[in-house]
Amino acid sequence: MNFENSLRFAKEMDDNDPLKLFRKEFIIPSVNGKEQIYFLGNSLGLQPKKTENAIKEVLNQWSAYGVEGFFKGDKPWLYAHDKLTKPLAAIVGALPHEVVVMNQLTVNLHLMLVSFYKPQGERIKIICEAKAFPSDQYMLETHVRHHTLNPRETIIEVQPRNGEHTIRTEDILNTIEKHKDETALVLFSGINYYTGQLFDIAAITEAAHKAGAVAGFDLAHAAGNIDLSLHKWNVDFACWCSYKYLNSGPGAIGAVFIHEKHHEDHSLSRFAGWWGYDQATRFKMDKGFKPMKGAEGWQLSTPSFILYASHKAALEIFERAGWERIRTKRSLLNNYLWYSLKNLNDTASDKIIEFITPDSEKERGCQVSMLMLKRGREIFNELERNGVMVDWREPDVIRLAPVPLYNSFEEVWKFVDILKGIL
Repeated sequence: MNFENSLRFAKEMDDNDPLKLFRKEFIIPSVNGKEQIYFLGNSLGLQPKKTENAIKEVLNQWSAYGVEGFFKGDKPWLYAHDKLTKPLAAIVGALPHEVVVMNQLTVNLHLMLVSFYKPQGERIKIICEAKAFPSDQYMLETHVRHHTLNPRETIIEVQPRNGEHTIRTEDILNTIEKHKDETALVLFSGINYYTGQLFDIAAITEAAHKAGAVAGFDLAHAAGNIDLSLHKWNVDFACWCSYKYLNSGPGAIGAVFIHEKHHEDHSLSRFAGWWGYDQATRFKMDKGFKPMKGAEGWQLSTPSFILYASHKAALEIFERAGWERIRTKRSLLNNYLWYSLKNLNDTASDKIIEFITPDSEKERGCQVSMLMLKRGREIFNELERNGVMVDWREPDVIRLAPVPLYNSFEEVWKFVDILKGIL
């Protein structure tokens, strides 16, 4: 598409946007009555207006029925999970019975390693990206120590080449091939939180399996952002949070994908809990764990139905908007941002931005990470004073992520115009 760097063009794009009315379904942060330009969907998605009533419904169910709310009322809690898996499966490219909503991201990663990281003999190593989100690093370090292994000898981090910011796919695949006889697990992010690089999940999965290893992914920055086909790609497991692009609130409940090929594998270890027990006989309280069929058999504790309600309110918006329309607008909106920023950078007297997010649309989602070559923190503070909400990462990176459900082309134009004025 031929973009134009003008307010008129941006407004025309918004006028023709089939998702434009969905912005009204979110609460946009305001200061002194003026809506802010919120480009922080990569950190915390905005609150849907229906979330408050969805939570109140749970509270009303509790007040009306007490513990009988599990079975009575218009929306019995016992079956609340069934309303979440179908829309989530459509977003991540899974079968509904391969998805389970439970816990939070790092807890779920630990649980998946209980089942899928089985160090034996020489095959003990884990291959991952360098500079993954710290929580993933801590999870891997402590899980490896739990097996009485040395993290420095067990965890192999694939690094960017000297002078580069992102990791080449060929280097990931070559690392897997090099250590194929020693590798038990390959665990990557779908999108790196810092650079915004989208990894080739299908290629990494294929290489891991060829090497005899398990392929798992942290999709915190990918779920609800990019196209995923977890079932088709034959991914073994994946975990994600729902408070970023899935707009389900701070500390929102997480989710897990487990490929159906593993559901009946009784050789897999797993930690068990009451809520993962066969639903039909759960209340008999019998000894001996009998898991529910599918991914739901990995559940542990009774979930928070308040978190369920918040998640459902957000997923209903995704269902009505339609993933194909969301995907199309995400591509247009992000490409317009790149076009406008490059135009600004190319016409500046001194280059002030180095993009550390890959230029290729196949290697990125909503997020753009800008390495500020001069006055980075000062520019960030000025953006904030001008009503632009973006993210600062030490030592000198500004991250931003316009998202299709509530951001507009006009906001992209205004952001770049404000940035131009600051420079």
